[in-house]
Amino acid sequence: MKILYLTILFAVSLFPSGQVFAHTPLCSCYDNGDGTITCEGGFSDGSSAAGMKISVQDKDGNLLIRGKMSEDSEFTVDKPAGCYKVIFDAGPGHRIEVDGKEIFE
Repeated sequence: MKILYLTILFAVSLFPSGQVFAHTPLCSCYDNGDGTITCEGGFSDGSSAAGMKISVQDKDGNLLIRGKMSEDSEFTVDKPAGCYKVIFDAGPGHRIEVDGKEIFE
């Protein structure tokens, strides 16, 4: 019984909280200079963003483009005219908005 208790105590000390397994979403977008923009996504723990939802909305929040990150965790689309934002949505608490004003070559 003492060995079981020590084993559990040791395991708990290695993983003190669920935060050990947490990862933060990352998304970076740039203008390709040819009328398209590319966004690259991922997570702070090195996880891929392949298949994660991504969309583009106009300034009023209207959906312009909807898609998913490619196998390479990239998303390339025609650059919208006017004001827009890109939304990388990897689930609750994992959403990033990139304002079109911040996307440049």
